[in-house]
Formats: sequence, structure tokens, C-alpha cells
Amino acid sequence: MTWDWQVFLQDDGSGRTYLEWMLEAWRWTLAVAGSSWLVAMVVGAVVGTLRTLPNRPVVSALANAWVELFRNIPLLVQIFLWYFVVPKVFPAFQKVPGFVLVVFGLGFFTSARIAEQFRAGIQALPKGQRYAAMAMGFTTAQSYRYVILPMAFRIILPPLTSESMNLLKNSSVAFAVSIAELTMFAMQAQEETSRGIEVYLAVTALYAVSAFAVNRVFALIEKKMRVPGFIVSGGTGGH
Repeated sequence: MTWDWQVFLQDDGSGRTYLEWMLEAWRWTLAVAGSSWLVAMVVGAVVGTLRTLPNRPVVSALANAWVELFRNIPLLVQIFLWYFVVPKVFPAFQKVPGFVLVVFGLGFFTSARIAEQFRAGIQALPKGQRYAAMAMGFTTAQSYRYVILPMAFRIILPPLTSESMNLLKNSSVAFAVSIAELTMFAMQAQEETSRGIEVYLAVTALYAVSAFAVNRVFALIEKKMRVPGFIVSGGTGGH
């Protein structure tokens, strides 16, 4: 078996090299993952918080339904629903780019998992923090904004790191609806060049580098946000 890394310098038939094509596909992967992460974080934080509101059974039930719905349907099925079914049922979505539909699908799927992390993080906090905020005259919204959510976010940073890395890897499902990301590049380039080993190793390296970068960014955030003396053990936190 011989290696031929020169394959990436060959023209792909459209005036660009396979290396340029791969880097462009990498940008699409990062764009899908980054956009989906923003959707997942915003929706997940809101839904997860709503699940913990005291004396709001209807709101909690709706938030729980969101989590169970999007968590229990396979991701690829959700992508197909957003790409093929939603535009048929709601004609207004026919003008929405496929990239955006994939972001919705991946973002909402991940939001259910992040919502569960926010719920667990909030419930891991000592009840005394909520009572202390109430004693200071904070409303429920102020208690969550200034006391509960900042501490809960610190608790969920480790699992949130893993979920963000998973989201990056899950972005590969975009190839199923013809988004030109890394996985699609690998499949097409392998067919055109018959150099599957080189192509897939290069794509694997880019996924690994991207995931490692996400891990390091979250590690830095965790270090910057660490509160001296705050310890979480066995699902509970305390001072």
C-alpha cells in the first residue's frame, strides 16, 4: 500500500484543489455546528429553567414535553422532518435555506439535552441560595438571573463541554440533505480519487482538531468562572 498525499493538490474538476474543497467543507461544518450550538444554548437554557420554576405545573409540563419530544426522536429523522416535511406542511419554510433548516433540527435536538443539564444543575444547588435571594427581596426572575443560573452554569460546564463536542460530531448528519460539510466531502472525494485512506484520515484529523479546540475553550471558561470554595459532589452543591 502506498500513500499519496499529493491527491489534495489535484484539481477537483471545478478549478479548485481537493485541499481547498476540504477546507471549505470544514468551514461549513463549523458553521452548522456553531449556529446549532447558539440555538441549542438559548432554547435549552430557557426550557431547562422553565422546568424548575416553583408553582408553575403547566409551564413545567410544557417544558418537559419539549425535552421528551426532541430527545426521543432520532436526530437523522428530525433532520429529514425539517428538510422534507416542514416545508410541505408550512409553505413559508420553502424559501428557508437548507442550511437554516438543518440548524433548527440539530439545534432543537441538542436543546433538549442541554435543557436536562440546566435542570439538573439548578436542582443541584442548595435550596438555601433560592431562599437567600428571596430574603433579599429578589423576584423569581431576579433570583434566577443573579443567583441561581450563574451558579448552575458553573456546575454544568463539564457535561456542557461534552455535549458541545457531540454537537460538532453530530453536524455530520447534514450530509444527508446535501450540505457540503466534511462528511460529504469525504464521501465524494473518495469516490472521485479512490484515495479513501488519505481523505478519511485528513477529515478525521479536522474533526479531532475541532473537538479538541472546543474542549480547550470550555476548559478555559471553566477555569475563569470557578468560584473559590464552591464544591459540587454527588449531584449537590454547597459552600
